[in-house]
Amino acid sequence: MLDTRELPLLRALAARYPTTEAALSEIGHLRAILSLPKGTVHVVSDVHGEHRKLKHIINNASGSLRPLVERVFGDRLTAGEKRALLSVIYYPRESYARVAAGGEAERRAFLLWTLAREVEVIRELSLRYTLRQVEQAFPDDMRGLLRELVSARATLGEGGYLDALIDPFVQHCREIEILRATARVIRNLTVFELVVAGDLGDRGPRLDKVIEYLMRQPRARVAWGNHDVSWMGASLGHEALIATVVRLSLRYGRLEQLEEGFGIPVAPIDRLARTVYADDPAERFAVRGEGLRDPLLMARMQKAMAVVQFKLEGQLCRRRPELALDHRCLLHRIDPRAGTVAIDGEVYPLLDARFPTVDFADPYALTPEEASCVALLKESFVKSPVLSRRMRWMVQQGTTWLRRDRALIFHGCVPVDGEGAFLPFVVDGEPRRGRALFDALERVVRRAFRSGAQEDVDLLWYLWTGPLSPMFGKDRMTTFESYFVADARTHRETKNPYFHLIHDAGFCSRVCREFGLDEERGLIVNGHVPVRVEQGESPIKASHRAVTIDGAFSEAYGDKGYTLVLEASGARLAQHHHFTSVEQAVEAGEDIIPEISDVEVYDAERRVGDTEKGEELVREIEILERLIVAYRDGALLEPPR
Repeated sequence: MLDTRELPLLRALAARYPTTEAALSEIGHLRAILSLPKGTVHVVSDVHGEHRKLKHIINNASGSLRPLVERVFGDRLTAGEKRALLSVIYYPRESYARVAAGGEAERRAFLLWTLAREVEVIRELSLRYTLRQVEQAFPDDMRGLLRELVSARATLGEGGYLDALIDPFVQHCREIEILRATARVIRNLTVFELVVAGDLGDRGPRLDKVIEYLMRQPRARVAWGNHDVSWMGASLGHEALIATVVRLSLRYGRLEQLEEGFGIPVAPIDRLARTVYADDPAERFAVRGEGLRDPLLMARMQKAMAVVQFKLEGQLCRRRPELALDHRCLLHRIDPRAGTVAIDGEVYPLLDARFPTVDFADPYALTPEEASCVALLKESFVKSPVLSRRMRWMVQQGTTWLRRDRALIFHGCVPVDGEGAFLPFVVDGEPRRGRALFDALERVVRRAFRSGAQEDVDLLWYLWTGPLSPMFGKDRMTTFESYFVADARTHRETKNPYFHLIHDAGFCSRVCREFGLDEERGLIVNGHVPVRVEQGESPIKASHRAVTIDGAFSEAYGDKGYTLVLEASGARLAQHHHFTSVEQAVEAGEDIIPEISDVEVYDAERRVGDTEKGEELVREIEILERLIVAYRDGALLEPPR
C-alpha cells in the first residue's frame, strides 16, 4: 500500500526515472553492482605536508600497479618495457617529455606502443566494474575515444579504424592528452577510494599541495586529525590557532606554504622579530629545515610566535574555563627574577629567560606590536581564497570517523578510562561519549564553518590539544616545556589508555559494536601515533583487531609510512620507504616498492552487497520499487507513449 506522504519524494525521483522501464533498468544496474567485488580502498595517514611522496603513492596505487602489470603481461614484456610502461602510468607528462622533441613517426610509435598496453590494463581492471562505472572514470572530453579504444576487439598498431582515431592527436602534437587520460583512468580503476586518516599538514613542505592533489582525486575522504582542525580553525580567524600553525611553519622552515601556497605574508612576524627580538639568540628555537631566510631570523620569528601563542591560549583558557586546559597556561607561573617556572607543583629552571614582550603583572596581554602582528595575520588568513577553498573542501569531504566494510577509521582514539569505559565530554550542554561524541563534534565543526560562532571555533582549538579530543588523545601538549625546560619529565605526553587497550580483542569488540560494525570481525584503524618499527613495535596490534597506520610518512619523522589496502580478498598493509624524486622515477625507473603484509585474508571475496555501500544501494532499490508501485497504482502517471 502506497503511503501518500511518500509522493513528494517519489515525484522528484520520477523526473530522473520517468517510466517503469527506466526504474527497472536502474534497479538491475544497482543489483548488478551489489554482486561485484567490493572496490579497493586505500587508507593512508599523517601525510604531514609530504606532497611529492603522497603523489607517487597515489600514482603507483600504493605499489599495486606493479604486480598488476606483471600479471597482465607476464613474459610478453621485458623488465625494461614494464618499467617504461609503469613510468608513463605514474608520470605521463614527464615520461612523454623524453620523446616529445622527436618526429611525428617517433611520437606516433611511442603513443601506439604505450596506449595498446594501457588499454589491456584498463580492460583487465574493467572486469570488476559495471560498464557505466568504467565510463564514469573516463574524462568527459575523451569519453567517446576511450570507449572505442577499450571496447574494440581490434588492436592498436594494426592500422585502420583505431589508429585513425588517434591520428589527429599525433598530427597536432597532443598525444600527451591521451596518455594523461589513460593513466588517470588506470589509477582511478585500481583504487576505488582514497581515505586519509588525518593530519594532512605541518612538518612537511606543502599542505596546500597535499590538499590540491587530493581534490583532483575522484573519490577521496578525510577523517580529520588534530593538525587538520588547527588549520581549519585558523582559516576561520581563530587567533590562537593562527599563531599555532604559523609557529609550526616556522619551526620546520615551511614558510613557502604560507607565502606561495596560501598567499599569507609573514612580514608582520619578520618585523616583530627584527625589532623586539633583534638581539635575542633564540637558541631554543633553531629551525628544523632549510629556508631562504637567515636561520637566526627564522629562530627569532619562531620564538616571537611561540610567545604570542602562549598569550592567546592563556586568554582563551580564561574565557573558556570549562575546557579545563589550565595546564597550557604557564606564563603566569614564571618567576622572572629567579628564572624559573612552576609546573605541576615543581619548580624548574628556564633554559631561556628572555621574555621582552611579557608583562609579568599581566602576562597574557599582547603588546601593541604583537597585537598589530596578530591582526595583520588574521586578516591574511581570513581573506586567503586558496586557504578558504582548501579548508572548505576539508569540511565537505571530511568527518570524524568512517566505516569502510569491516574497517572503522578515525585519526586518534576513542577517549576511555583505564578500564575501557568511554569518557564523557560536554558538547552543546550534554555529556557525550563514544560514537555520540564523534558525531556531536562533527556537527560542531560543520556549524563553525556555517556560522563562525566563537564558541564553536574555540572547540576546534580544543580538538587540536584537549585531553578528551578524539583527534589528540593525550593528557597534555607540552609545547612550552619542550622549548624552555630541560627536564625530560616535563615533556612527557601521556597517551589515552585506548592506545594500550587496542591490544585487547574484547576492547576492540566493544568499540566496533559502539560504532555499528561487526564486533567479531571489525578492524579498528587509526593514525596519530607513529609506529616505532626500529624499537620492535608493529602496526598490527596484539589483538589482531586494530592497526595503527601512522608510519612516520613525513621526512621529519622518519620518511616511511603505511597504506592499509582494503581489498575484496582481504586487508593488507603496505610499508613505504623514502621517495627520491619524479626525475629518478622517470629516468631510472625508481619506484616505492612497498613491503606487503597480510592483516586478514577473507575466506571468500567481499562483495559490494556486504559493505556499507551495499546497504545504501539496497535502500535506493527499495525507493525505486516504491516508485514502480506508484506508477502501477496510478498515483504517478508515466508519460504517454
